[in-house]
Amino acid sequence: MSRSGALRGWIAALGGVIAVLLAGGTWIALTHTTAQASGKSQRPGHHASANRPAAPLQVVSVTPAAGAADADGAAPVRIEFSAALAPDSPLPTLRPAIAGSWQHVSGSTIQFAPDLGYGVRQRVRLQIPGGPDGMRSAGGAQLASAVTVRFRTGTYSILRMDQLLAQLGYLPLTWTAADLGTAPAATDLAAQRSAAYDPPSGLFSWQSGYPARLRSFWQGGDSGSLILKGAVMAFEADHGMTMDGVVGPAVWKAVFAALAAGQNNTHGYTYAVASQKAPETLTIWHNGAVVLHHLANTGIPAAPTTIGTAPVYLRYRFQIMRGTNPDGSKYADPVDFVSYFRAGEAVHYFPRYSYGFQQSLGCVELPWGAAEQAWPYLTYGSLVTVTAP
Repeated sequence: MSRSGALRGWIAALGGVIAVLLAGGTWIALTHTTAQASGKSQRPGHHASANRPAAPLQVVSVTPAAGAADADGAAPVRIEFSAALAPDSPLPTLRPAIAGSWQHVSGSTIQFAPDLGYGVRQRVRLQIPGGPDGMRSAGGAQLASAVTVRFRTGTYSILRMDQLLAQLGYLPLTWTAADLGTAPAATDLAAQRSAAYDPPSGLFSWQSGYPARLRSFWQGGDSGSLILKGAVMAFEADHGMTMDGVVGPAVWKAVFAALAAGQNNTHGYTYAVASQKAPETLTIWHNGAVVLHHLANTGIPAAPTTIGTAPVYLRYRFQIMRGTNPDGSKYADPVDFVSYFRAGEAVHYFPRYSYGFQQSLGCVELPWGAAEQAWPYLTYGSLVTVTAP
């Protein structure tokens, strides 16, 4: 047999093992393996990335966050996912349901933009669907299970009510937004409601001409502010509402509507001081200017006029004023130009021989001409201060 034939026989006998004769007559065997078409071996169990299953879709963040107790009820509800969503993916739901629409902010972020938003102290549930029929990414990944987020809206800010009443002309102050370009438009109700939750920054400025005492009744953002109470009463009177001076839901709704309609205060701002220092006087400021300064009468020691400040809450052009004298007898006196600022106490006309000292049973009395002049200014909500003797 030839040498090459013998070599082929050896290879066949070794089942693919190649025998090689080295120098010096030594034979060795080499195992033959089949190379891949690429020239590289493949690791056991390794698959091409095209066959790798997509990672599950995940919720990255939600705004408002779960458990939030003071959320802006008029702001969009935003959800960010770990991947871009499929255009036909199911959408989340909100309960209670409100008017609005879901929008794609970016590939992986959607938001619900409300038409008006939720009211104050509203409990809201956001349900993000998961599982086979739930939300999915553009690559086919599914949200493994449903996600539920609960939050509660906050309350409207009294500071924002101060700002709006100043804009409408019901305060002795003006207000200007720090950034006029971002201030909510008067007719954009959704933006106005959002600003009520989170007031824009700005500056209050006092109108000139009022006495320094008036400033002591102002505390911006304080529901107990006397100036705010009087302003709310004035607004309520102008809009046919129950006049209690309380900033409630009906007042917010009416103020939003008045701002959108441009229904500003048409009777200006009035402040009055009844001084019990001899001689007693009544001074009235209107829109920062003194419009009346006249001798007046206050209550006798047996029926004194209450010292302090209160808003006008009741007015009569004429009435029969009835009550009890200090001696127990009854009276029924005709009076004109009546503005009550405290229970049983009013500024009004009453005929006296003279004025400027304590003569009344608690009211602030003026002669006819002065009372007639004061009447148009002492409108509902106007603050009246009575000083100590």
